[in-house]
Amino acid sequence: MPSHNYFLSLKSNDSFVSFRQEAISLILRAQYSCNIDRYTTYLATNYMDRFVSRQEIPVCNPWVLRLLVIATISLASKMKEQHFSSSNFQREEGFIFDAPAIQRMELLILDALNWRMRSVTPLSFICFFISLFELKDPPLRQALKDRATNIIFQACNEIKLLEFKPSIIAVSALLMASHELFPLQFPSFETSILSCRHVNKENQLKCFNAMQEMVANETSDSIIETVSSSSTTTPMSVLDCHCERSSSSMAAIAVPEKREQRKRQKLNGFCSESNRVKISQIQPCG
Repeated sequence: MPSHNYFLSLKSNDSFVSFRQEAISLILRAQYSCNIDRYTTYLATNYMDRFVSRQEIPVCNPWVLRLLVIATISLASKMKEQHFSSSNFQREEGFIFDAPAIQRMELLILDALNWRMRSVTPLSFICFFISLFELKDPPLRQALKDRATNIIFQACNEIKLLEFKPSIIAVSALLMASHELFPLQFPSFETSILSCRHVNKENQLKCFNAMQEMVANETSDSIIETVSSSSTTTPMSVLDCHCERSSSSMAAIAVPEKREQRKRQKLNGFCSESNRVKISQIQPCG
């Protein structure tokens, strides 16, 4: 996870906030234009946050942001064994970096992260905490997992949640999902999960409240957008559309297992001491 100082920097520095928002926006555009799955873009965002929290960078230079985004997506794609064409993405976005520049930035990221590319994220804890729930029906367990996963994907945009550990975010997302899907069983779910000695109740409550606010804002914005998009919208059609969105958000997400050996092969060529670089050594193409 990013260092705690990163969260404090975002709270006190608007330029860091703008940098992060623009970077995430660019990563999400790559998701849709390059047909990359959400797990890959989520991992790219994680790499970006961890790198910026450890490495001082000139956030005022637009080309640094663009190169960082391309490099994090490229690394995440290699870890997830997904195809990513940096040249195609750059053409669509109207900028271009040559392959050596992208590779040097990848090396800089790898060095800053100590080559720890198997990130511990909230997604890593979902299955463990679901096992604490008294929910035996597989389809219901899958629905709970899918909704919690979607909430976690939403949460990567929320700066307030960077304060919390991945495990706390996972717990809060599961409780939020269970409150939406199984309100009658929510008290027993909450009791089960908060009885776990690994969960800090105070931090969990703060995280849950921040997440609840985030989900409420997202829901409100989506309904307003739906109303604004059609002059013939009726209250019933707004509710129908909202229900459709909620249902579609719970679709099953299947990710095949990846072989560690293939991941290492893709990154293996970077692993020499002579390849160490600094941002000052990287320049955009003219």
